[in-house]
Amino acid sequence: MIVGLNLRVEHEGRQYHVQVEDLGEARACFEVHVHEGGGIIWSKQVGYQEILDQNLPRSEQDDAVRSSMEKVLHTAATAIARGKLQ
Repeated sequence: MIVGLNLRVEHEGRQYHVQVEDLGEARACFEVHVHEGGGIIWSKQVGYQEILDQNLPRSEQDDAVRSSMEKVLHTAATAIARGKLQ
């Protein structure tokens, strides 16, 4: 299980905090939140059961989940930078 990833993004003078948190293998998903000014302005859950179903060795499974989390983190940051999440 990967605990979480965080990134700060600035767009047009506004500060955003993008947070990705693994909700654990039992739920097989992670949650993405975009915060601004202390409140959540956007969130989404992303499942990763398909990664678990591959029966990969633990280290490869963790790497695959982390990679998926990083991709979503950077996709959200790009959306902010393009003015799509405000």
